[in-house]
Formats: sequence, structure tokens, C-alpha cells
Amino acid sequence: MYALARPFLFCLDAERAHDLGLVSIEAAYRTGTSALLAPRPKPLPVEALGLRFDNPVGLAAGLDKNGAYVDALAALGFGFIEVGTTTPRAQAGNPKPRMFRLPEHEAVINRLGFNNGGVDALVRNVERATFGGVLGINIGKNKDTPNERAVEDYLHCLERVYARASYVTVNISSPNTQGLRDLQEEETLKRFIGTLREAQERLAAQHRVRKPMLLKIAPDLSDTELDAIAEVLLAAGVDGLICTNTTIDRTAVAGHRYANEAGGLSGKPAFAKSTEVLGGMARRLGGKIPLIGVGGIVSGADAAAKIAAGATLVQFYTGMVYRGPGLIGDCVEAIRARA
Repeated sequence: MYALARPFLFCLDAERAHDLGLVSIEAAYRTGTSALLAPRPKPLPVEALGLRFDNPVGLAAGLDKNGAYVDALAALGFGFIEVGTTTPRAQAGNPKPRMFRLPEHEAVINRLGFNNGGVDALVRNVERATFGGVLGINIGKNKDTPNERAVEDYLHCLERVYARASYVTVNISSPNTQGLRDLQEEETLKRFIGTLREAQERLAAQHRVRKPMLLKIAPDLSDTELDAIAEVLLAAGVDGLICTNTTIDRTAVAGHRYANEAGGLSGKPAFAKSTEVLGGMARRLGGKIPLIGVGGIVSGADAAAKIAAGATLVQFYTGMVYRGPGLIGDCVEAIRARA
């Protein structure tokens, strides 16, 4: 069915098509026709992060920023759903247009800028959801919060989402909030993560259940920077690492009419770099911290390659724009065949 809908969606502005796609997935869920969009994959249970996943293929953050479509997205067969990025206060994000498709490359460039309704709105939405599987909530900072106070935004979001999240992802790697990636610098990251880890343990005691906290990093980091991040994560006892966010590198799409648009590049051109970072972090961390592989998955073979590089779980978002919900089952079966 998606093959029929895609030409129509691609006639629309990318962001408008994104919104219409979510509404359509919700409509299919409400009418009990989600299976027409894609057959649910057979279970492939995975234990990771102290959680049980129905299968290792998840939805990456960014598609459902406000957690408004959790049940509908879960009905497509994802093994886990990650919503957000959410911020303490609602914000409009960057001026439009801010999302661009590059169909020749199966890619998207976006500079959305954490557009969302704020953490309270997200919490209300996920409280209404009936989904009983693994739900990750991705947290960030408001655009107008200076970096020296950024940790306050993350603490606020962590406290607000803790009760409703299966795990929490700390996003300091989006290229679309000015200065955000500076938080990945070693000394800054050490203080930042230390503060959040203290809050995590306090909340665990308060709620009598410990929720995993993951860090999401950028693909545009040097080996020296990755070495430092690995040391910080191991020392702090962070529960998991997501490799990676979108890239600012345009080498793979040079010459395209949108290549010089500001923002993060996702989709097929991001695969090689994100998988290289994933494999490098797997070697640095030596199996002590579980990894989620994200970036450039547009086929089942891509998902299997992420597992081969050291990931325990995988996620995608842009791949669904080009391949539709059927990509979920393709990824599950490719990973099953590799096992």
C-alpha cells in the first residue's frame, strides 16, 4: 500500500508529507487496518538494557516528537518506539522550509530545531497511550537556554518523563540547536553526565525502579573525541549509547541542489559514517555498554550490518520515508537470518 501512497506524499512539501503520514498511520490504527500498511514481523525477542524487546528494530526519535502516535506506530510492528526530542518548554523550531528530500540519494536534510509542544504535552500524550512495550523518550534543551545552564533543561525533562519512559535518551548531538554538540566535549560531558547520573539514581530510589539512561552522539567526531567519550561513559556507568544522529558532512550528496542546505543529513548517505562510528565505539567499550545502531538503514541488509558492527538494537526513521513500514519486517528477518 505504501508504494501507492508514496508518489502522492512526495508531491507534497517534505514536512507536510511527514505530518500527513502520521495522520494516515493513526487512521489505519483506529480503523484496524494497520496490517494493510505492513504485516507485523514474527517475534524476535531481545534482552538489553535490563528490558525485553519484542524484536530488535525500533523507531528512531524525530518522527513522533510529541508522543502523540505511540499506539499507531507500535501497531506497525516496531520492537520499541522512541519519541521526542522533547524540551522543557514548547518551541516552534527553526523557520520553514526546514526539511528537504533528496530522493536520488534516499536521504533527507532537516533543520527542524527541536520543534515540539514541550515536555508536559508529551507526558500527557504518552499517559493516554496503551502501548505496553518498550518506550524510549528522547530529551533535549530549549534553543534559548545557554549551554552553561543546559543541564537544568535535561534535569527537568528527565524528572518529568522518568515515570513514563522505559528508557531515557539524552540528545546532545543534533546539529540544529546552536552549540548543542559542544556538550560532547570531554570535560563538559564529564560534568554534564555526572549530574544526570546522580539525578537518575535519585529518581530510581524515589520511583523504586531504575530506568536506563542512554546518550546519543554525532557521527562527525574525531577518533580523539570518540576516545574521550568512551572513557566518560565507562567511568560514569551510562547504560547505553546510540550511534548516531544526523551528519553535517555533505560529501556523499555533493552537487545536489539541496546539498548546501543547513541541517542534518540522514538516510542512505549517513550509513557508512554512522556504522564506522558504531564499530569504533563497540571496540572502545568492549561490550560493557549496549549500543543502538542508527543511521542510513534503508534495507534489511543495512540493519544486519549494524548488528555485525556491534549493535544490539537498531533504529531508523528516514528509511521509512523511502521504503515504508515494510522495512520493519525486512530488518527483523535480516537480523534473524544473521543469528
